[in-house]
Amino acid sequence: MIFQGKGITVKELSAGIVEMNFDLQGESVNKFDEVTLREFRQVVDILKADKNLRGVLVTSGKEAFIVGADIDGFNALFNFPEQQLAAMVREINRIFSDFEDLPVPTVAAINGLALGGGFEMCLACDYRIAAESARMGLPEIMLGIQPGFGGTVRLSRVAGVDNAAEWIAAGGMNHKPAAALKNGCIDAVAKDDKLRDAALTLLQRAVDGELDWRAKRQPKLEKLKLNPMEQLMAFESIKGFIIQKAGNHYPAPLEAMNSIRKGAEQGREKALDIEAASFAKLAKTSVAKALVGLYHNDQVLKKKAKELAPLAREVKVAGVIGAGIMGGGIAFQSAKSGVPIVMKDIGEAGIKAGLDEATKLLLAGVEKGKVTSEKLAKCLTSIRPTLSYGDFAYTDLVVEAVVENPKVKSAVLAEVEGIMDEGAVLCSNTSTISISKLAEGLKRPENFIGMHFFNPVHKMPLVEIIRGKKTSDKAVATVLNYAKKLGKTPVVVHDCPGFWINRVLFPYMAGFGLLLALGEDFVRIDKLAEKFGWPMGPAYLSDMVGIDTGHHASKVLEEGYPERVGQARKKFGKNAMDVLFEAGRFGQKNGKGFYAYELDKRGKPKKIHDPEIYSLLQPIVRRKVEFSDEDIMNMMMIPLCLEAARCLEEGIVESAAEADISLIYGIGFPPFLGGAFRYMDSIGLNEFIALAERYAEYAEPLYQPTEWLRERAKNGQRFFA
Repeated sequence: MIFQGKGITVKELSAGIVEMNFDLQGESVNKFDEVTLREFRQVVDILKADKNLRGVLVTSGKEAFIVGADIDGFNALFNFPEQQLAAMVREINRIFSDFEDLPVPTVAAINGLALGGGFEMCLACDYRIAAESARMGLPEIMLGIQPGFGGTVRLSRVAGVDNAAEWIAAGGMNHKPAAALKNGCIDAVAKDDKLRDAALTLLQRAVDGELDWRAKRQPKLEKLKLNPMEQLMAFESIKGFIIQKAGNHYPAPLEAMNSIRKGAEQGREKALDIEAASFAKLAKTSVAKALVGLYHNDQVLKKKAKELAPLAREVKVAGVIGAGIMGGGIAFQSAKSGVPIVMKDIGEAGIKAGLDEATKLLLAGVEKGKVTSEKLAKCLTSIRPTLSYGDFAYTDLVVEAVVENPKVKSAVLAEVEGIMDEGAVLCSNTSTISISKLAEGLKRPENFIGMHFFNPVHKMPLVEIIRGKKTSDKAVATVLNYAKKLGKTPVVVHDCPGFWINRVLFPYMAGFGLLLALGEDFVRIDKLAEKFGWPMGPAYLSDMVGIDTGHHASKVLEEGYPERVGQARKKFGKNAMDVLFEAGRFGQKNGKGFYAYELDKRGKPKKIHDPEIYSLLQPIVRRKVEFSDEDIMNMMMIPLCLEAARCLEEGIVESAAEADISLIYGIGFPPFLGGAFRYMDSIGLNEFIALAERYAEYAEPLYQPTEWLRERAKNGQRFFA
């Protein structure tokens, strides 16, 4: 053994040919943490001094190659001044350059995931060969930063500017070996069980002089081979693509391309200086702090789920009661994820609607090339339609998804509970009805829980898991595991009117309603909300969800929170949602809401302007107030944030981290702001409270901070360190 550390071992395979194996002890994956980077430096120095060295094979001892840098460790580095941070990153990068400069050929055998710094390790090798199951990428953009271990420099020289732009600036994609090979990012693909042998053969050919590894390496050390006109054309076309895709809120994609452009005119070392400076510049932005914060928040959710996992009952067969769009969507997601599901409705028409929904979603996957015909057939046979409760005797978990009516739900839940196994978990996909109330009619309330999917089920990543007063940890753990199997991000919250997501969203919508009552145009509000970073404005959102659905939810929340929502209603009386509901304008579902809708060429609803809406809304306008763009967003964002703070104070959501990540996944809160609590931190609590008080004259209950929040502000507390 030449070297044996906690993260890396080096052994000689044959005369002068060594294997550098990454296998970080005590971790499920390899990553470039402090230990691994320190050992990497030691290993490179040992190899540089070895006069008998003839070639290096780089491998992984885990299922994945290397998943990237240690975000936890690097997050601490982000607090250093920009110049110091750039110098530290540059020092790390010298290890990669020294490895690249070894006077022998090097080959990376890529198994599993090679992401971020992991793929940058591969780029520092002369040759890259990937297993068929491998996936590669440079996803740093998703954290608001750019590659910092040579990715912008080496990939642009290995694969060309266009491919480097797609891999780096588009962000977030894990590329398959076939695509990586086509783009020139790797040199060969091997079957999983033949990867090591293929990599050794490739290395031996280079050692024997059959392959000119020096010529292969040379372009990575030089300027990018593009003349000024070619550079101008390449970078300008890419710049337009990036601006269109990233928008104005995310500086990292454009900065990464500037890093590639500036580095193109330099040799490797100066280009790496440029990359390090760009990395440090991005790391100091509020966007990077927010996005890295979201990464950590996501880890909090995963850690909680992992801690409860041993208590879970394995869900081998699931069930859903109530077909249609929601039930069919749940059935599709379950079958697609490999969990067979029984789908019940009261009649053949409902069953057909559920199967049609699942089939439609599967066929869409076939058209996009994401679902094979074999998988389509397997998924459809995994959905067992039934009109009888008897089939639910063999299920491990059942989701009730019938109409949002407490009497109907209670009757259905009691009936299916009598059929189910005593240890099975029963869930309600309710968006507003108290889980503790629904549990009162059940014999085993400890096995009952809320499992709130968001529509459309196949697209929305969040599942809200609502713990009732008597819900057991076993039920929570079982639903957490099932949600993860479905590819969803679950957040556990406690029971209250509207639960967590709808309770927090409604004050935002109440702020929108207040603006309409004060004479503001909903089209202007929608445009400002989208410009601010929301995926859509509140009027369009109302139409998508359904005016009737929103109207029902508003009644529940007015009754649940009379001191705030109820008081605002009393002050202003009938609101826009009432007017549209009474006029039968339910949104996209019947073609008219705030907007009118017609089908486009793909058969999807397209919003169009409808002048009639203004005469309908005119009676609700109490007075005309002139608001700035900033005022309009404040009047919606402040109530949302204040309600989020109340939920944290009451223990409805257990941490600011869980709250923020679920708002991103559940309602599309602008990710670059990091969530409601990070948004308040960025403003400063004292400043935020002062801002809220500016708008209290319009509807004081909506803009009234609690004493708990005022006390936190007074003590200089933040929600995140």
